[in-house]
Amino acid sequence: MDIKQNLWKKVDEKKEELIDLTSKLISINSENPPGNMEEITFFICDYLKRKGIDYKVLSPMEDKPNIIARMGNKKGKTLIFNGHSDVVPVGDLSKWDFEPFSGEVRDGKVLGRGTSDMKGGLAGVLFAMGVLKDENIDINGEIILTVVPDEETGGDFGTKWLVENDYVKGDYCIVAEPTDIDNIEVGQRGKILVKLYSEGVSAHGSLSPYVGQNAILKLTKVLNELYKLNKLTGNYDDEIQSVIDESKKVAKKCLGVKGVENIIDHVTVNIGKIEGGTTVNMVADYAEADLDIRTPLGVSSIDVLNVLEKILNDLKLDNITYEFLWTSEPNNVSVKSNLVQSVKKNAESVVGRNVTATYQWASSDARYFREAGIETIQYGAANTEGIHSYNETVNIQDLIDGAKVYLGAVVDLL
Repeated sequence: MDIKQNLWKKVDEKKEELIDLTSKLISINSENPPGNMEEITFFICDYLKRKGIDYKVLSPMEDKPNIIARMGNKKGKTLIFNGHSDVVPVGDLSKWDFEPFSGEVRDGKVLGRGTSDMKGGLAGVLFAMGVLKDENIDINGEIILTVVPDEETGGDFGTKWLVENDYVKGDYCIVAEPTDIDNIEVGQRGKILVKLYSEGVSAHGSLSPYVGQNAILKLTKVLNELYKLNKLTGNYDDEIQSVIDESKKVAKKCLGVKGVENIIDHVTVNIGKIEGGTTVNMVADYAEADLDIRTPLGVSSIDVLNVLEKILNDLKLDNITYEFLWTSEPNNVSVKSNLVQSVKKNAESVVGRNVTATYQWASSDARYFREAGIETIQYGAANTEGIHSYNETVNIQDLIDGAKVYLGAVVDLL
């Protein structure tokens, strides 16, 4: 506990360094797309070099640089910190109340695109490693930091590539993605991207519906039946059910829409895009739709496939096909795990209030670590209302508290 208290004191003494680091990260435009990561990669590597932390850059493609930094030794356990340096585009500049890449510090907050998602969390883990190095802390194990360039576009050339090619292995992982400082993400829903195809028979538009076969109308019949997927839910043991109940309370409070808490334990379907036909005076001979299907714990992609097949069979429509474009399964870590208990204990000590453990309604790179058998949570400072939206900010006190929690976990686990 003495080591923790001393480290937490150092965080308070050096908080201006943390604020400045966050501000400078924000001031670098790393929108993805387009994904130009050269400047921010150089900045992070320079910070690690100045702190005396060993690192290397691995690039599966020329424009996809991944940073891996290491400190400690291989005698004990390994704790991975993970963050991404890319941010979503700023969108319509007229809807921002401040310059999105200013990194301005105002009213106890840092302002700009990526403050919550997730340069605030990234600054926290970089800073925490810097404090450990500055204080020459003897670590009984190894800390690995991975900074990836493409989380906002799926992670195929970032975390997924690093894990699948065995560049990163460990016992624990903290993904510094946004959660809120009093909440730990211990699981997330799966995701299935599906494309539906419909083929019809073309004819002169004046002859419809007597001549030809309209592919758009056929596709619409399928789309109208997709609500049946929403009924899919899992069967849970007491531990998971308890976390689901808490997660539903958080979702209801955060989102404030009647019934929205059902996203935690039921399948959801978004019809995101529809295309079809050739021109207005022709019967459409093709149509297609893109679906974003999210699955809760206890529901697999096979379960979704079975219901989708039944919908198509029951409709008895010819020339309707589909393709699973991308799939990830629901994933979680036990709330009884050493990692969760350590972060919860440290967070409650730092913020002075109860800290919850919940399942996330979206997804992140945490899934790749969990798929590799690494005990993984997501935890990072955030003001959730600005994530992937306008006027994104992060509270300075949350940045400070987050860095303390990261250091507390290092002391406990290593």
